[in-house]
Amino acid sequence: MKSQFAKKLNIVLTGFIASVWFVNGLYCKVLNQVPRHQAIVAEILSIEYSRSFIVLIGCAEILMAIWVVSKIRSHYCAVLQIVIVASMNIIEFFLVPDLLLWGQLNAVFAVLFIAVVYYNEFVLSRKLKSRL
Repeated sequence: MKSQFAKKLNIVLTGFIASVWFVNGLYCKVLNQVPRHQAIVAEILSIEYSRSFIVLIGCAEILMAIWVVSKIRSHYCAVLQIVIVASMNIIEFFLVPDLLLWGQLNAVFAVLFIAVVYYNEFVLSRKLKSRL
């Protein structure tokens, strides 16, 4: 019974994680429905081509969503997600807190997302693999 719940929870969390990357990549960045993302990149990097750069970042996030769902080398994927989210949020926390949706409180949501990624890959998935 517990194993079934763990499998379902893993599926739900994997879908949630992938959807965060996909929505942020496609909707927020590629389709530019949240211009704040481009403003953050322009402010941090002081580059003229922030729109092109934000589209590249959005495409990379879409690829991350595909990687999450594929579960190929999932440990590497989880570590990379954690590093990206942590470093991005640390940079934004100090350089552009005024451009963040919730200001410096964004860091709390980043830590929660990191915790979900960590739990899903290094606790829940490990339990499921050990029961095989």
